[in-house]
Amino acid sequence: MPTPYGSRGGVAFGPHELRVLGGALAIALQSDPAPEQAREYLRLAQAVDETVREGARLRSFVRADLARYRAALPGAAAGYLDQLEAALATGYLPVPADLSALRALAAQPAGARERARRKDLLRRAEAARIPRGRRPRDDSAAPLPGVRIPAGRASEEDEQGDDGPEPAPQRQGKPSPGPAKPGPAKRPGSPEPAAPSRPVPTPAEVFPPRRRQSPPTPPSEPPPGETDTEQSAPGPRHLSVPA
Repeated sequence: MPTPYGSRGGVAFGPHELRVLGGALAIALQSDPAPEQAREYLRLAQAVDETVREGARLRSFVRADLARYRAALPGAAAGYLDQLEAALATGYLPVPADLSALRALAAQPAGARERARRKDLLRRAEAARIPRGRRPRDDSAAPLPGVRIPAGRASEEDEQGDDGPEPAPQRQGKPSPGPAKPGPAKRPGSPEPAAPSRPVPTPAEVFPPRRRQSPPTPPSEPPPGETDTEQSAPGPRHLSVPA
């Protein structure tokens, strides 16, 4: 597939654009039954896949070249800066080793033009390494005034909470009583129980407990002296009267 810069040129589309284009071609291939157009779509999809693979191979070669030039620093500073500048122009994402090498080269003594070039490359490399979450937000994503966002639909920026103020700690109060437990379900057509006219007696009132009977007291024994006297006392004597 021809590219704007020849055999070693960059890819005309980005990775996301290539994926979208490949998906669109697949949809068109399935929806159009014409054989000639189907073959054209298939050839175009294969060319896109080959371009993606070629771009991946080119990026791996660029990374290998930059690693070799970094290992030869500071003697290969001119070649390393040329390779890095060309890689940044094609969308190369510098690694932390590139940032360290650029900082070391910017601190070394050099001419005014060379020093300005090194600082410019360092600034571009640092800007390329900024995470997307740290970049300024788009004003169009801000909610309109007077529009209330329902709960559970907050944006991803609000969930991250990078720039927003921290919410004030809520005071811990008494926990609110939960909802009352529902009673047993009433059967349809069942009459409601009437209110009792008098209180219902308890089982203790209906069946009072029996009192324990005290054991009978044994008869008191007389003293020993009285017993002997009663036994020795003479009974009544009967006198016989002669006829």
